[in-house]
Amino acid sequence: MKFKTAAKKMISATVAGMMVVSLAACGGSGDSSGGSDAGKEEGGSSDSVTLEFQQWWGVELPDGALADICQKFTDDTGIQIDLLSNPYADTKTQIASGAASGTMADVVGLDGSWVYDFAKQGSIANLTDLMGSADYDGSQLSSQIQFEGNTYMIPVVNFAYPMYANKDILDAAGVKELPTTREEFLAACEAVKKYDENIAGWAIPLSSESPSGIQNQFMTWLWAAGSSMLEDGKPNLEGNADLEATVEFVKEMFEKGYIADGAYSMKEPDMVEEFTNGRVAFMTDGVSHLTTIKEGAPDLNFDYITVPVTEGFSGKSGMDVANWGIGIAENCEHKEEAWKFVEYLMSPEVNAELAVLANAFPGNSKADPDYSASDELFVKAYELFQSCEAVNEFTGLPTSEDLMRSFGEELQLYLDGDTASAADMLKKAQERWEPAFE
Repeated sequence: MKFKTAAKKMISATVAGMMVVSLAACGGSGDSSGGSDAGKEEGGSSDSVTLEFQQWWGVELPDGALADICQKFTDDTGIQIDLLSNPYADTKTQIASGAASGTMADVVGLDGSWVYDFAKQGSIANLTDLMGSADYDGSQLSSQIQFEGNTYMIPVVNFAYPMYANKDILDAAGVKELPTTREEFLAACEAVKKYDENIAGWAIPLSSESPSGIQNQFMTWLWAAGSSMLEDGKPNLEGNADLEATVEFVKEMFEKGYIADGAYSMKEPDMVEEFTNGRVAFMTDGVSHLTTIKEGAPDLNFDYITVPVTEGFSGKSGMDVANWGIGIAENCEHKEEAWKFVEYLMSPEVNAELAVLANAFPGNSKADPDYSASDELFVKAYELFQSCEAVNEFTGLPTSEDLMRSFGEELQLYLDGDTASAADMLKKAQERWEPAFE
């Protein structure tokens, strides 16, 4: 699955237009892959309405699966769904183009990193208002992505990031219990190092070209222990004792040689390769890689655990997630019908079906997906996910990829000893983050 983040905040439609021009060569044709060929109708009853649904999901789901789901909605309501399915990068370009010109498809698949820009532009609709008008119970949603206190994106399915543990390495190193706290994790890494210095305890990809390691591997330690990098939606890095302790924890692992070599140039696929080849005992990664790992190393004996927490923590642990989100265009002429479609996709039965098809976890907390045909480790990951709070504080932030990159750059300076303390490092990161929120 692809979970890329937007490169720069689009402050105005003019900037967005420039982005579209620069990326136009990458865009797809936007041809329909299912649903009706009819154009949008002006007014009229539900059975005369056609909604365009632009997304990348249809490309990544089994052939025809999304079209079948949409056809059932049409059969029930008479509302036609015109599917516009293209790969992620093309979809991103086309939706940005629609945002700039006011011609966005009625319903759009969204990456959480796009929400701030589109909501600030006014190109996506306020879902809080639409939910209120429909008397919809939003408490059944696992999460809602907001801008200035209102919801603009709903995560449809979630791709969780538990911790992977190589049981054969840990057994050989004499680690009898999988760690649940940071202290136990450090002890396990030390045991692995004593067993074989060529095997790392943990890996973190810190490449500035693909800075998602700050989101998916670093901040997961903070979120697991119920802490936050934000306060009232704004950066809360400087003076954040929990975050400072997390920075110091990661530096301790670096200094003790527990982290895999090459972290500064490592990207997520490199980390997965290190784990798959038995050169890393632990990694934090998406469940989406489960099939790839099992196909590449069918004899690899590994398990899932939640990210270890700070000593004494007794609250509900947070688990990092990425997701497929959905929103409605502000230029949509049939918002009531569009909301009916969103509500249909988020209904427990349909949402459960989508989750199984996507090898993901549902966005409706009342959904009961049938994972009986799934790998037993996938089922365990789902159980862990249900016991945790789904969290990703980068979702919905302005220029989120740049925020990760600047944080990673400051972290590397601290790890190299070029910054005196974790407090100084976070102060500098705070100063670099603040302009994005002005």
